[in-house]
Amino acid sequence: MGKKVHEKAEVYGIGNPLIDVIAQATDEELEKLKLTKGTMELIDTERGNEILALVADREKKYSCGGSAPNTMITLAALGIQTALSGMVGLDELGDIYQRRLVEQEVISDIGYCEGDTGSCIVLVTSDYERTMSTRLGVCRKYGPANVNHEKIAAAKFLYFTGYMWDTDNQKEALSNAIETARKSGTKVVFDVADPFAVERHRSEFLDLIRKHVDVLLANREESRLLFGFDDPEIAAKELAKECEIAAVKNCADGSCIASGKGEFNNVEAYPVDAVDSTGAGDNYAAGFIYALLKGYSLADSGSVASYIAAQIVRQTGAQFNEQRVREIRKAIQEGHWQPVK
Repeated sequence: MGKKVHEKAEVYGIGNPLIDVIAQATDEELEKLKLTKGTMELIDTERGNEILALVADREKKYSCGGSAPNTMITLAALGIQTALSGMVGLDELGDIYQRRLVEQEVISDIGYCEGDTGSCIVLVTSDYERTMSTRLGVCRKYGPANVNHEKIAAAKFLYFTGYMWDTDNQKEALSNAIETARKSGTKVVFDVADPFAVERHRSEFLDLIRKHVDVLLANREESRLLFGFDDPEIAAKELAKECEIAAVKNCADGSCIASGKGEFNNVEAYPVDAVDSTGAGDNYAAGFIYALLKGYSLADSGSVASYIAAQIVRQTGAQFNEQRVREIRKAIQEGHWQPVK
């Protein structure tokens, strides 16, 4: 059973719910659809319907996707009370998303509206290559009326990503949510999430970070675009001057974590043989927030985050199955997230 809608969430996430639709396809079918194998492209509704028609009669797997949703789902799997706010359509995919989200123990604050649910259609060929086509659908219609201010005020963290800055109504909704968080003492966590979002909204992001963000998560390229520093250590220290905590991820070279009080930690990456990088940043965010909630030091929070991110890249897809969750929770309890010296 999922959590009751009225239950209090420790982390309140706002993001784009994208349902992943996974099906098999051949190389010839990809060519027929003019899809470039192994890539991801943004598509419109008409294009999405064309691709879905191809796999209409085939076995399909469905899972809740989207950047902020992935983070909330992993946090819930780790035992943290989380809620997700977003928008889905009045269609079959929207109903599936709602059911799967509740099954994964995330409190659903998902709203419905006319239109198509956002989706990522994943076509898998016989060589296990994934070709992805993403349509945002009604995600872009999320607005101020969808924000649950009571739950935000009761939460310890408000979490969102840079993907929410592409429509005026989404930005207004986030601005209202942030205002409630600031008034209520709820910590604001912002994951930049995408270099292209920085290129589109750099000045707005800088203003947001300087005025409202408590915890900032960015990768090396995102931090470079924000502040112009290619060195992740310098970038983390500069970003931390604008907020309480800044974590700059540097792929296999670990992450740099700094605080506004002058603390700095260079955290090693957890060693792993990577198979698929999908969801690495989303799961790093989940691990970092989890550790902060549990009272870990900044250095240890970075190590836990690196451990969780390392576990997701060992597999295909952005979410863990139940067995892996049990193994990961046991490993965290036993301290196996600590870097090997």
